[in-house]
Amino acid sequence: MQQPVFVGDIQGCGDEFAELVRRAEVAHGPDLSLYLVGDLVNRGPANRQVLEIARRWIDDGRGEAVLGNHEIGLLEVSYGLREPGPFDTAHELLAAPDAGEWMDWLRQRPLCVDGRLGGAHFVMVHASVHPAWDLAQIRARARAVERRLRGGDDEARRFLRDREDSPEGKALGRFVNCRSVGAGDRWSSALPTGDLRPWHAAWAERPHDHGVVYGHWALQGLHIAPGLRGLDTGCVHNGRGRQTALTAWVPDLGRDDPFALPDEGFLAVPARRRYYRAEPSVPFPSDAEA
Repeated sequence: MQQPVFVGDIQGCGDEFAELVRRAEVAHGPDLSLYLVGDLVNRGPANRQVLEIARRWIDDGRGEAVLGNHEIGLLEVSYGLREPGPFDTAHELLAAPDAGEWMDWLRQRPLCVDGRLGGAHFVMVHASVHPAWDLAQIRARARAVERRLRGGDDEARRFLRDREDSPEGKALGRFVNCRSVGAGDRWSSALPTGDLRPWHAAWAERPHDHGVVYGHWALQGLHIAPGLRGLDTGCVHNGRGRQTALTAWVPDLGRDDPFALPDEGFLAVPARRRYYRAEPSVPFPSDAEA
């Protein structure tokens, strides 16, 4: 039986990702499959290393990665739709001779992955799902977005340029950016304030026949709740007043419901360096400084 290991936002923290994979392989051997919640790249220094490790597993049929907002941002930079931000680092990939191949590979990644964990259904996305969506609706909306991204460079560029005006673009935003929701279909990437509340709080009030594995919310940290596993523990933010880590969830497939509580099935690799930079002009510290 394959043992899935779900990994939180990596964001270019290559050493921690390599160590986490090594430890998971020791524990689970050839049964291991890696599922990555998106934001493999950006802000950290080892984006290519992370992509190369991820691609080996995915192309070998032993896992998958969903698109995160930083992958979408990288594609937008590659298409000339926006300039790199002051803290961005993933654009270094665009200067490589094989940049086009990497962008094509990223465009083929899904917006959601779903399946079974023991007796429970799951869906993995980067940021959120609509609290009212069932599995069929999640799949349908994700597939519609994926068709636009996979339709070739011209189609993908048009879609990302005009995404605010299309149903697929609105769905993409919810999948990769959302943290807060309000009445009706309102959502925001911002932290909950006023009449906005965490998307997963609204989700938890409704009956669902699946659990959700997600990332994207480093300030929230590890989120363990019935039917929910939020795995972004902010590895790339290490040095921002707290010790952070790269965290993975290893579900117990022997349980009727691996999403049930209590749950001790987590693997964490502490951040090895002070990644956070208060000013974009400040370089990453050397290993000797970290």
